[in-house]
Amino acid sequence: MSLRIVIDSASDITKEKADTLGLDYMPLKTIFGDEEYLDGVTLPHYAFYEKLIESGIFPTTSQIPPHEFEKKYKEIKEAGDTAIVITLSSLLSGTYQSAHLALEGYEDCVHLVDSKNVCIGEQNLVMYAVRLRDEGLSAEEIVKRLEEAKTKICVLSVFDTLEYLKRGGRISSTAAWAGNVLSIKPVISVEKGEIAILGKARGSKNGNNLLIQQIAAHGGIDFTMPYCLGYTGLEDSMLQKYLKDSAAIWEGKVAAEAIPISTVGSTIGTHAGPGAIAVSFFHP
Repeated sequence: MSLRIVIDSASDITKEKADTLGLDYMPLKTIFGDEEYLDGVTLPHYAFYEKLIESGIFPTTSQIPPHEFEKKYKEIKEAGDTAIVITLSSLLSGTYQSAHLALEGYEDCVHLVDSKNVCIGEQNLVMYAVRLRDEGLSAEEIVKRLEEAKTKICVLSVFDTLEYLKRGGRISSTAAWAGNVLSIKPVISVEKGEIAILGKARGSKNGNNLLIQQIAAHGGIDFTMPYCLGYTGLEDSMLQKYLKDSAAIWEGKVAAEAIPISTVGSTIGTHAGPGAIAVSFFHP
């Protein structure tokens, strides 16, 4: 009998990393027109951005259906294992509801956690769960600690363009045009399980400064807990610029080359577009 951790692809943990960490990986679907892909499986992050940039088709994402979770739960029960299932926020996707609908008859071996987060924020919670699993804690104790810790996760992001928010119908064409002309960089956060705009800055440097200010406003980074940087697109130049601008945050705490960096997949990348950067951490 073993303890398993089941995650979804919205955590932006790659399938390869999930396999290395011994995690059960469940992909959401990413849809470009008539073409349907399994996020992180048949559509790696780099391939997603190639299609996003080149195809001219605005993609959509689809939740994991209940029958996929039921299939996974049955596999877990038949193996005599116990599992903790961590999903993206129930306020951003129906994936948590799917996982919950499939739970009947498996409550004795499956524990469900709504991360109230997404992207690298969800990833931080998963990495904390991995740490606790490796320390030998029981499923019940891990779930208790995850429920306590998830309220302290902070995700902050600066978008480089408003174009993809416009294409997804999140803002008007006029607002996107004006924002791009003025080089407006919105600073985005996940607040109580939902996406929120914290502020807007003109230019990438001001965007980075606002990100730094928001980290301080949340009490700074708890470096004893998992943290991560993320970026969208095919290259990380904007992230490297942020690292230079924010060097004071990391100096004396962690070597620059040791900071965990993750690419951001389709769940958030669809709306952010290329060039966005993000930081996620537990605040004290």
